[in-house]
Amino acid sequence: MNRKPSSQLTRSRIYYAWLFVAPTLIVLSMIAGWPLLRTIWFSLTDISLGNMQEYDFIGIDNFIFLMRDESWWQAVWNTVCFALISVSLETIFGLGIALILHAHFKGRAWVRTAVLIPWAIPTIVSAQMWRWMFNDVYGVINFMLVKIGLISQPLAWTADPFLSMSALIIVDVWKTTPFMALLLLAGLQMLPQECFEAAKVDGIHPIRVFWRVTLPLLKPSITVAVIFRTLDALRVFDIFYILTSGSEDTMSMSVFARQQLFEFQSVGLGSAASTLLFFIIALVSVIFLTLGRTRADAREDH
Repeated sequence: MNRKPSSQLTRSRIYYAWLFVAPTLIVLSMIAGWPLLRTIWFSLTDISLGNMQEYDFIGIDNFIFLMRDESWWQAVWNTVCFALISVSLETIFGLGIALILHAHFKGRAWVRTAVLIPWAIPTIVSAQMWRWMFNDVYGVINFMLVKIGLISQPLAWTADPFLSMSALIIVDVWKTTPFMALLLLAGLQMLPQECFEAAKVDGIHPIRVFWRVTLPLLKPSITVAVIFRTLDALRVFDIFYILTSGSEDTMSMSVFARQQLFEFQSVGLGSAASTLLFFIIALVSVIFLTLGRTRADAREDH
């Protein structure tokens, strides 16, 4: 007797949910869907920037060329390494900052505001600022390292491939760690306080409480933060382009696509690179969501 009304209520909720979401989906399909489909179409042609009216359909030739292009695979490797290292460091530092900001101390509001300053600065501005700081002639980074004796002479941070990647990671970690801290701080504030109060009454050491209580309860928030940052790091463009000026040794996938589109005027090849980048990000999203759903189902079974 009760199943029919329940199913009707569920169907009604689903109907109105789609009804409310439909305008957003329509706008997104117009803003993002059409350019995406046009990019995929261009990736199957030999269209060039100099002549956008005349082009031929060449199938997957652009993708075959990319699969054989060492510069493309170098850009993929650079982007993946950058994403793995930067997101890992941002998660660790962000969690530490979130734990500090979650504690009660005098002046906490001012500290929270100060922590968010790097994130509030536009990426282009912060990248240019760090480029000046890393300059091998008048940069303050080299000046400080020489003064304290860590290096004997200035380093070419944005010219050497290894140092360039290190500089890119430093800038991204400085810029985006506050974002991770903000997400994790929101997760900390939503945790049930009864568990911590019980642990405090039982006299359990705070470090043990962190590993046994805080971290397991915070895993969903950490997962969401890592997904957001990983997807953002895989499509990174501005930091790479400004700090290294599009150097092939430290080129990201987005910078590679831009180079093909504008510098080489090969819209077809640049569109193919952009399409591959889109599918890589989509694949990573599906993997994260599948793993998250599997873990949620496993918890429900237990």
